[in-house]
Amino acid sequence: MYPEDLKYTTEHEWLRSPGEHEGSVRIGITQYAQDALGDIVYVSLPAVGDAVTGGETCGELESTKSVSDIYAPVSGEVVAVNSALDATPELVNDDPYGGGWLFEVVPSDPGQIDGLLDAAAYEASLQG
Repeated sequence: MYPEDLKYTTEHEWLRSPGEHEGSVRIGITQYAQDALGDIVYVSLPAVGDAVTGGETCGELESTKSVSDIYAPVSGEVVAVNSALDATPELVNDDPYGGGWLFEVVPSDPGQIDGLLDAAAYEASLQG
C-alpha cells in the first residue's frame, strides 16, 4: 500500500532519495495523512534557503477539517518547494507521492535517512 522506495516518519511524512536537486531528498505526506486530513485547502512551506531540523515543525497543511503541522524528517537546507501547491493545494490529496510533494532538503548528515522507517515498518506503526 505504501511505496517501497520511500522512507517514512511516524508523523506521516515520506522521503524520496535522491530528490531532483544535487544531494537533495524530496519530502511529502503519506496517503494515510492526506486521508486523515481531508480536503487540503492551503499549504504553508518553508522557504528555499531555510534550515530545517529533523523532527521539528517546518510548515502547515490546512484542510477543511483542521490544521496539521509538517515535520522535517531530516535536518538540512531547503533547496526547493513545490510552488504548484500555492494555486492547487489539492494536489497533496490527488497525488501525495507525485505532484503533491512538498519540499526538498539537502541533509546536513545523509546518515539521518537510515534512521527512518521503511514501508513495512511504517505500515506496522499504523496498526500499533
